[in-house]
Amino acid sequence: MSSSEPTPPAPTRNDLLNWSEALSAIARTGLGFTESLYERERFDEVLAVASQIGAAATGDVDPAALHEDWRAEVGIGVAGYVTPKIAVGAVVGNDQGELLLIQRSDSGIWLYPTGWADVGYSASEVAEKEVREETGVECEVERVLAIFDGSRRGFHRIPLYSIVFLCRAVGGELNPHPLEVTDVGWFKRDALPDPLASAELWVDHAYAAIDGASSEVLFDAPRR
Repeated sequence: MSSSEPTPPAPTRNDLLNWSEALSAIARTGLGFTESLYERERFDEVLAVASQIGAAATGDVDPAALHEDWRAEVGIGVAGYVTPKIAVGAVVGNDQGELLLIQRSDSGIWLYPTGWADVGYSASEVAEKEVREETGVECEVERVLAIFDGSRRGFHRIPLYSIVFLCRAVGGELNPHPLEVTDVGWFKRDALPDPLASAELWVDHAYAAIDGASSEVLFDAPRR
């Protein structure tokens, strides 16, 4: 490289975590599908490298322990194909134009009700169920509001996609879940609680939808 050429930017922590997770998924999927001893050894070496990258990015994880954790998750065949988990969220509005928010007990951060998708339920059914269980509010799903990639939001502990529905409150009373939720409430746009998760990414879109604005589904555009 000549001295006149620009120096490429150094990888960020987010880059390292993304690469680590991608390599880990490739390696674990390969281990789940191959029966070749040679290929299994190679995939396990890739998994070890992925764990070293992930440990270096976080700074507080033992790469050997991470390698063993990932190795223990390897399944066989289709069950071993590593894909993101699915979370379902609900942006719930009421007739006063307020937004329903919960304060998560695990982090103290405020967010719309959200949880893992459950087997036996459609995604929209999970949204209504999560709202009822976490807040005591009864709601009805109106439409899909957003589909987010967890890694783009900085969430790397578990690879996930989040499907967020726009919902309308139809009944119930505020009653926070005793284990999952520290607090719950209805909030106007100018009186949001703090800290609020990734507010710049979804809050404006959410209130516009609650007010009846017609808008397209938010999603993470392909990286070029």
